Amino acid sequence: MTAPSVKPVRVLVSGSSGLIGRALCASLARSGHEVRRLVRTADPTAADAVGWDPRSGAVDRAGLEGTEAVVHLAGAGIGDRRWTAGRKIELLSSRVEGTAAVVAAVSAMDPPPAVLVSASAIGFYGDRGEEELTEESTPGSGFLADLCRRWEAAAGEAEAAGIRVVLLRSGIVLAPRGGALGRQLPLFRAGLGGRLGSGRQWTSWISLDDEVRVVEHALADEALRGPVNAVAPAPVRNREFTAELGRALHRPAVLAVPAPVLRLALGRELVDEALLASQRVRPAALATAGFAFGHPTLPEAFAAVL
Repeated sequence: MTAPSVKPVRVLVSGSSGLIGRALCASLARSGHEVRRLVRTADPTAADAVGWDPRSGAVDRAGLEGTEAVVHLAGAGIGDRRWTAGRKIELLSSRVEGTAAVVAAVSAMDPPPAVLVSASAIGFYGDRGEEELTEESTPGSGFLADLCRRWEAAAGEAEAAGIRVVLLRSGIVLAPRGGALGRQLPLFRAGLGGRLGSGRQWTSWISLDDEVRVVEHALADEALRGPVNAVAPAPVRNREFTAELGRALHRPAVLAVPAPVLRLALGRELVDEALLASQRVRPAALATAGFAFGHPTLPEAFAAVL
């Protein structure tokens, strides 16, 4: 089943320069939608740019006029660097306060946009071992799970203005440039790739093309609301993920990075909650909505991505 048909609308996108944002804006434009980019420094010569300051909450209200749908992807990279005390504050401010600023601005519009699709992550569930997780599962524990919970709560405030809110809990987004896979590829192409820690942890992933299609489906499907797991229906253990990546690149992937080495390099919290956390996530809401993945299995995804 494809995304429900929808007339062209004016869509406001934050995080338009990121991995997902660039691909999404291009796809929306190809489909005939008018895309406006919410950016920190608006270029007065760029007709599609709307300025905002996530720290102060200031948004160019005039630039929002006519917005019918919002996709909020902006925020500091969760896995980009060690989670120092200062970095944690930056992540909370960027993700929680930034979302609150967007929600306040669009909720004050008359009329408000019909839908807000707001980014989140499967980090919401924490480290859950062998448990199969759906949108009905409880939140996990730890900094990342708490960040996701607060992040989603900020987005959910838009419902008070009559805006349909979709909370996009994304897994690892597979793309050849950028994201987790982009950082791994040089090592794997050199034959130096392998599992992380024991490799037994479950990894939930999605191709970039399918991630974009999920966002577009969420914009169009008026019955879809609340948390949506943006993951392919075939999660794998980390050792299977790395072995399949090695096969796709025709390179050995037999090495391993011990957990203590990862923790020494990146810090215990980030490693245990993001790299070594086991998250066996199922896209139950998308299945109910009739969404059909273009790349439902890892070999298909790697074939398309690489």
